[in-house]
Amino acid sequence: MIDTEGTGVKPNATSNVTVAYKGYFTNGTVFDQSDAEGISFGLQQVISGWTEGMTYFKEEGNGKLLIPSHLAYGHSGRGSIPGGAVLIFDINLISVN
Repeated sequence: MIDTEGTGVKPNATSNVTVAYKGYFTNGTVFDQSDAEGISFGLQQVISGWTEGMTYFKEEGNGKLLIPSHLAYGHSGRGSIPGGAVLIFDINLISVN
């Protein structure tokens, strides 16, 4: 869901982006969060839900990614994320690098 569309360029599935984000479960428990300056990464290096979802945002845009488990960590889970978990991310796309 896009709250603010943004005014810059849209990333593609192989772009490197800088994003500020907060990741949490449907019960509101936060499992990961960046600082306000965000972090940079390639969209081919993250879960499928990020790779697909980020292509709908433009630079300076923000909103939420609601990622079903099959586009995240599936039935296995990873670290503190249990198998079958639906993930929600509040995101702010700072830049496409």
